[in-house]
Amino acid sequence: MTMPIYQQAMGAGFTRLQPELQDYFSLAPGSGRYGVGEGTFDVVGCRQSWLRPLLRLTAGEQAFFPEYGESVPFRIENHAHLDPFGRSSLTARREIFFPGRTRIFQDTTSVSSGTHDVSEGPDGSGGQARLVDYVGRYRRLVTDLNLSATPEGRLRGVSEASRLFLGPVRLPLPASLDAKAYAEQWWEPSDGDRGHHRIQVKVIQPQIGLVLVYAGHFDYRLESYAEGSSTPGFLPAYAAPDRWEQRS
Repeated sequence: MTMPIYQQAMGAGFTRLQPELQDYFSLAPGSGRYGVGEGTFDVVGCRQSWLRPLLRLTAGEQAFFPEYGESVPFRIENHAHLDPFGRSSLTARREIFFPGRTRIFQDTTSVSSGTHDVSEGPDGSGGQARLVDYVGRYRRLVTDLNLSATPEGRLRGVSEASRLFLGPVRLPLPASLDAKAYAEQWWEPSDGDRGHHRIQVKVIQPQIGLVLVYAGHFDYRLESYAEGSSTPGFLPAYAAPDRWEQRS
């Protein structure tokens, strides 16, 4: 069974994460199981009303959406698999249950075919693999991921340079146009035996400001595939994108 991609990318930094986060990010292709998270976003969506009509035009990409809400239920599924090009990957499919409409937000994080050694920094954030994130149902938006463990054991992720794949064209986005995502995930203990996973993400574009935000908590569990499949390349059809992209 392949090593989990977050462990490949973070190296020794992975062991600095809270134990609950290590469990969360330990799915690997061929395990025969997938992760299910269910919870509530305290806030989710686009706060800027003037920007929502533009996001409505791109909502079919299942990468951005025009709604904004508070106390919105959601569900996430994590599937570890090999993509059609043999790369170790983690596909996440989120369902966000706005009143009157459910939005899908999906992406696949893969070990880049251009993997290279990265020297480890003093915080243990360096690893052996480079991760790229393919966003949306057509996987046309691609960004590099920079992961690290905070002193408290939280996972911090920052998207780096992004590019668009429009047919045969590879279009790198200049820094003045590129939107960066800043994410943090951690385990929050509570009174008694239970706690919650918490996540907060902000997508910020230099010229516009805050484009998308979501923050909330969820419970997480592992389930076995109904098919009983432990094939490394297995991914349920409903979680697969309409199009795969090999370029990074």
